[in-house]
Amino acid sequence: MSTIYKSEAGGNAIRRRYREALEDWPVPAEHVRVKTREGETFVVSSGPREAPPLLLLHGSGTNTAMWMGDVAVWSRHFRVHAVDLVGEPGLSAQSRPPLASDALALWLDDVLEGLGITSASIVGASLGGWLALDYAVRRPDRVARLALLCPGGVGGQKTGWLFKALFLRMFGVKGIRRSARVVTGLDTSLDQHVLDSLALTFNHFKPRTERLPVFPDDALRGLAMPVLVVVGGRDVMLDSHATARRVRECVPHATVNLLPEVGHAILGQTDSVLAFLRDEENGHA
Repeated sequence: MSTIYKSEAGGNAIRRRYREALEDWPVPAEHVRVKTREGETFVVSSGPREAPPLLLLHGSGTNTAMWMGDVAVWSRHFRVHAVDLVGEPGLSAQSRPPLASDALALWLDDVLEGLGITSASIVGASLGGWLALDYAVRRPDRVARLALLCPGGVGGQKTGWLFKALFLRMFGVKGIRRSARVVTGLDTSLDQHVLDSLALTFNHFKPRTERLPVFPDDALRGLAMPVLVVVGGRDVMLDSHATARRVRECVPHATVNLLPEVGHAILGQTDSVLAFLRDEENGHA
């Protein structure tokens, strides 16, 4: 059986670090395990049960812990379900259905059914942004509002960063840490815990190698729900300027925020995303 980790010990180290993070989850939460066609899926649910549902889909090489800075605020207004994507370094199954198919949409159907949700707003980042967009294209009646942070599948993928990252990996953990800085664009003292976690993960984790399918113009034009897209002008992985341009052209009702000094990792958007999700005035900037 194939594994997403380079070794059993490495996978255990990543899961141990993740479980420690979950112990520090900032609000009361329920850990839910949903049975799906791709295997068991782990979900952290927070907020009032009667509140509108909000689904969070993290990026590649991460897990639900990436939302720890947001969930305390968002869960005041929503029943937040932070989902560990299958095939990523969380607590869900290691299954990796092909991206160029409807397999992940069918998996997400199972997740929503298991959570008792008919439709929800979705926030997705990077690969999770691609997945959220794919689901909105395929299941528009099930997505109330769509917030995408550095989403894949709109602007092209860049390759220049990969050669530098591969070179840096030759220098062990320190090189992997420097590679994480290159990829994310994070490099301040406040970002060190994020970089530490990424260095541990990519020392032991085998990421997906598939290129993200690019959504055609017609698919983007079919998005009728409110859409927010936030991209970083210094993203080394994705062509964020092309993402912003295509969304503005194909989804004219969308809110598009291009942050010129930000890289691939987009942090500090808690309040602006909340304003959009709640349909407040500054969510229409």
